[in-house]
Amino acid sequence: MGSIPMIDVKHVNCFLQSSISVVDTVTQVKLTVGKPEKTDFKINKTSYVIQVGVVGEMKGQVMLAIEDENAKDIASRMMFGMEVKELDEMASSALNELGNMIMGNTATIFSTQGIKIDITPPLSVYGNDFVLKTDIAGIKVPLYNGDKSYIDLYICVTD
Repeated sequence: MGSIPMIDVKHVNCFLQSSISVVDTVTQVKLTVGKPEKTDFKINKTSYVIQVGVVGEMKGQVMLAIEDENAKDIASRMMFGMEVKELDEMASSALNELGNMIMGNTATIFSTQGIKIDITPPLSVYGNDFVLKTDIAGIKVPLYNGDKSYIDLYICVTD
């Protein structure tokens, strides 16, 4: 069996730069980057997961896993402070748009480096205790708001 393809570290920074910039712009939350690690894609806590496919010169998936309370906070901030008690259709739409914005911005960053990628529309899953499967090795990068984990960025993309 062949080895599983792994993302080039220099490409990871494009996803991180975009995530931090877009989240700051739309929520006014200043994220910091935690320690990247290999992942088994197990999501144990109740989370809202946004998956966006990457096609073109790079291929794979990027997922934003956001624990329930953080997802409500982000949706509320994106809807100008409107209270979000549950992740209904409007809140889900806001969160999916966040995924679109981050990945669209990532595609723009890559294009400035001469790498052409396109993204698929977001697919979201809400629940707990599930495992995602992929043929590309993935890394998980926790993004923190202060000292609390806010968003887990899963990157499983190869060129």
